[in-house]
Amino acid sequence: MTPEQAAATAKTGLATIVGAFAESPQTLRRARLLGLSGWAYHVSARAGALGDVRPETVAAAIGLIAPEAVIDGWEATAKTSAPMEVATWHLHELCTWGADQLGGFPRLGRLHELARRVVNAVDYAALPLFAAWRAMPVPEQAAGAQVAVLLHLLHEHRLGVHLVAVRASGLTPLQAIIAGPDGETGAVAFGWQPPYPPAGPIVRRLMWAESVADAMAGQAYASLDTAERVELIGLLESLRHRLG
Repeated sequence: MTPEQAAATAKTGLATIVGAFAESPQTLRRARLLGLSGWAYHVSARAGALGDVRPETVAAAIGLIAPEAVIDGWEATAKTSAPMEVATWHLHELCTWGADQLGGFPRLGRLHELARRVVNAVDYAALPLFAAWRAMPVPEQAAGAQVAVLLHLLHEHRLGVHLVAVRASGLTPLQAIIAGPDGETGAVAFGWQPPYPPAGPIVRRLMWAESVADAMAGQAYASLDTAERVELIGLLESLRHRLG
């Protein structure tokens, strides 16, 4: 398994695991306690690690969500909470979830070791959200909490390189969503308004962008040897099925 193949294969497992946390009742409860809509919480929890920045900066960093939707969510949060405060609470909830849901996973220590090495190997140039999250102090030392944070970072890493690759391919964020598996449904979910571009002419360009993203993400996975990459992917798949 090459580094690029490891990065490509890890993508689905990371999205599923991080998604399980994002959709957990305790995460949604935190949004309600902060007096935020689910959308405002999603935007501020993810981008709050950037600190007190302009909403346009947040829209640029997130990339794939329609700028107007990002700005609405960011400004709604700012009326009641500091975005960094929301991100800090989000990290706390992630650690709590990780300790509860991942703490009993067999070979958790090994997953921690391999994921940590990949995270530490990431060159964060052009990845502002990854860099901001990696700099956040982790409040919980339990193994499950630490692994949850590492997997969150790997997922953020993948989202970041995907955005860079999409722009390098000449696609706009909206075009990349339309050309993807969710098409117009995905565009609506990410706050984009019609009219939408036709998908046919741009699908091949998105495939090129995905291969570039695999190569970019794979640079960090090269910190593991072939056997370790296979082992890491196996552990991620086992964890994904356990949570599913």
